[in-house]
Amino acid sequence: MHHRASPEIFRRAKELRMKLTPSENILWERIRANRLNDLHFRRQHPVSKYILDFYCHQYRLGIELDGEIHNKIDQKARDVAREEDLKALGIHILRFKNSFVIQETDEVLKLILVEIENLNKSL
Repeated sequence: MHHRASPEIFRRAKELRMKLTPSENILWERIRANRLNDLHFRRQHPVSKYILDFYCHQYRLGIELDGEIHNKIDQKARDVAREEDLKALGIHILRFKNSFVIQETDEVLKLILVEIENLNKSL
């Protein structure tokens, strides 16, 4: 489940859990404690050398929330490489912009459920 995440990654994940961004906090309040169709999500979950914003182990689904920095060319390249690494570990990634999560939370939840339905069909 953690794919050999280092103690340092676990420490950083713990720090990040203590200071969620506004969009992370909004989404977490809606999906925590199995509030989204009885699905269990973890926040700031260590996987290998990465920390996923949210992770559902049952479907091997990571959810990443992107701020403005993710619009920069060099960050986009890092995001692509990160997704390829995670895909090689069997983890599927959904990405949402912070602004979309804040403005269209219900739509984000619907998209997550659609993705889970699609993943469920492929199992």
